[in-house]
Amino acid sequence: MAQPAKTNAMRLLERAGVPYAMHTYQAADGEIDGLSVAHKTGTPPEKVFKTLVTRGKSGGIYVFVLPVARELDMKLAAKACGEKSVEMVHVKELLALTGYVRGGCSPAGMKKQYPTWLDQAALQQETILVSGGKIGTQIEAAPQALAAAIGASFAPLCRES
Repeated sequence: MAQPAKTNAMRLLERAGVPYAMHTYQAADGEIDGLSVAHKTGTPPEKVFKTLVTRGKSGGIYVFVLPVARELDMKLAAKACGEKSVEMVHVKELLALTGYVRGGCSPAGMKKQYPTWLDQAALQQETILVSGGKIGTQIEAAPQALAAAIGASFAPLCRES
């Protein structure tokens, strides 16, 4: 299989000097949810993170990165970004806001770098996988290095199960 073209996410990490590994998976079956991606890449789900884009009550856009098997706690997310409340942006807005489509939305290399938080669970992992910027591609990097490259902070974002 030919090496996929570099994405904006990969270029951003390279410019920042962040070492990363690229993982690819077959997406033709349409199974691109986080747990399917973890299975297809042979990665434990706690190491695979999804990127969620939200809008705060003030209208600001915020990005949250959390383990694929967990749910974003909207109250914790609002607290992290200093908003009264946040809600998910509509899927149809995602491409215009980020330059990415659902299932290929990376926290790195968006059209505009929005305030971003990684769930504190990332700090328990040596490396994490996030979308590489297109469906079928993941990038693996150390969470602290990824956060530094995209200007992200760490915060509790998920309710304890």
